[in-house]
Amino acid sequence: MRRRVVITGMGVVAPNGHGLTKFEEALREGISGIRHIPELEELKFGCQIGGIPPNFEAVRTSYFDREKLLSLNDNIGFASVAAVDAWRDAGLTVPEAEDDRVDWETGIIAGSGIGGMDTIARQVVPMVNEGNVRRMGSRIVEQVMNSGTSARIAGLLGLGNQVTSNSSACSTGNEALIMATERIRSGLATRMLAGGSEGASPYIWAGFDAMRVICRKFNDRPAEGSRPMSTGASGFVPGSGGALLVLEELETALRRGARIYAEILGGMVNCGGHRMGGTITAPNPEGVKRCIRGALADAEMEPGEIDAINGHLTATYADSMEVKNWAAALGRGPGDFPWINSTKSMVGHCLGAAGAIECVAAVLQLVKGFIHPSLNCEDLHPEITPFAAHIPHKRIDCPELRTIAKAGFGFGDVNSCLILKKWQG
Repeated sequence: MRRRVVITGMGVVAPNGHGLTKFEEALREGISGIRHIPELEELKFGCQIGGIPPNFEAVRTSYFDREKLLSLNDNIGFASVAAVDAWRDAGLTVPEAEDDRVDWETGIIAGSGIGGMDTIARQVVPMVNEGNVRRMGSRIVEQVMNSGTSARIAGLLGLGNQVTSNSSACSTGNEALIMATERIRSGLATRMLAGGSEGASPYIWAGFDAMRVICRKFNDRPAEGSRPMSTGASGFVPGSGGALLVLEELETALRRGARIYAEILGGMVNCGGHRMGGTITAPNPEGVKRCIRGALADAEMEPGEIDAINGHLTATYADSMEVKNWAAALGRGPGDFPWINSTKSMVGHCLGAAGAIECVAAVLQLVKGFIHPSLNCEDLHPEITPFAAHIPHKRIDCPELRTIAKAGFGFGDVNSCLILKKWQG
């Protein structure tokens, strides 16, 4: 009999709020965290708006001493703050630096899509080109290696189980939670931190700007720029931030009297193989549907039991295809479709952090009984219009909400889906 996995702690650093209280308020009120970014204008980007957690320098300096700050670029910093918040939220104690004990039963999977590109671009490349390698210092490697995020957090918390960083494009955050769930289910860990982060840097966003897949029509109206499911969508708005969740074996959580938010009933990851219309940048519809159905099968749930969907929904041409794929996978048309919304309408597309931040949003909606609005889609795409009754433009109070499906579909034709259920004891 497989072990059950529950969520006992969450931490989030998002463009529209740091911490669960501020983030929930922003979700409820439909507050956007997307702003004009002067640096993007100076660099002549087509897209000059983005989602960046505000005042983060002050936040990080309130958490860590000068020695630790030397190793924290934005990517690792966002994740580290979120991890400490999640750990404390779970009722656990952050150990002192001199505490020599190791928590062998707890690990972390903390991913990113691109990682320490800002450090590479602003420090490594210029210093190497100028012949200043000896002045680079000893902290560079840990900031640019993909596993630097999980390694840093393991050191902060004394974690001794699996410590790794995954990378699967926009599917990264969801995938981390699914991998962590499988580890706990199999008895290899009692508790896992899982999630993702992504730095805020023009060097991360430049390639997307060159591809013309990010929004360039709303530079003068930033809050209106992220338009998932809208006829006026003109590409995703780049975002950044981080979120970590504490996943725990149910019996252990109950024994220590932990507050339980939700249970992870099931999950699935797959790839469309770049066939049947799938490419590096486009999803194979059959792969998406198989992923959703696989998650339901793993959760031992029927499609009709899904109350809401927190979609991937990026404000690109793929939005209408995604809604169609959900309808086909669930066998539910416009008449009995679940609620569906897009957190990206408020924070932009946070790349490797997207799934984790949006999982926190999904859990908050479950626990607090509401469906947050999807902004800027009053002009629904014609192919999505039949589903209009299930797309909220204002907060919907929904105390009967019990289950949410959380999707992530990424570059590389990779897919992930989680099934979350409100904990009711």
